[in-house]
Amino acid sequence: MKLFFKFDINIICKTILQEQLENLGLGYQLLSFGEVQIKGTVSDEKLQELSDSISKYGIEIVENQKSILIQKIKDTIIDMVFSDEDLTSLKSSVYLSEKLNLNYGYISNLFSEVTYTSIENFIIIQKIERVKQLLLINELTLTEIAYKLNYSSVAHLSTQFKNTTGLTPSAFQRIIIKRRNNITF
Repeated sequence: MKLFFKFDINIICKTILQEQLENLGLGYQLLSFGEVQIKGTVSDEKLQELSDSISKYGIEIVENQKSILIQKIKDTIIDMVFSDEDLTSLKSSVYLSEKLNLNYGYISNLFSEVTYTSIENFIIIQKIERVKQLLLINELTLTEIAYKLNYSSVAHLSTQFKNTTGLTPSAFQRIIIKRRNNITF
């Protein structure tokens, strides 16, 4: 039997972190996506235990200051793209500057220096992942998805989708429908 799931990666990560922190008896406060304030002092052994327990989920503790800021940039972009808020009139550069309280030029240069790709490219990749997710749950038309993700047109979204995945959105949908129809019980 094949099952299909709808999920929110932000909720999954938050839940995993909460479970692991509670399993280790650590007092904490979730500050924002990917940011946790640990209450009190924590031994190196406890930190290592936490690191080991979350690593199997692909989560790691970031310690380098540049890496911390890069992770905050990525988290902010993911939060922006996967948010259900109406961000259609907001430019991503303004959103990032306001959320991180930093100059966009600095953010952009640092991101490119550390990741060897541009913020714009990272945003496109995240948007295409969001498009795939929205197409999979089949609740919105391509026009509605284009509007929701602040594309200038369906043609623009389709071009980026094809450039990133090698498929048009409609071809992607046909493949998904075909796979769902080939389910044997």
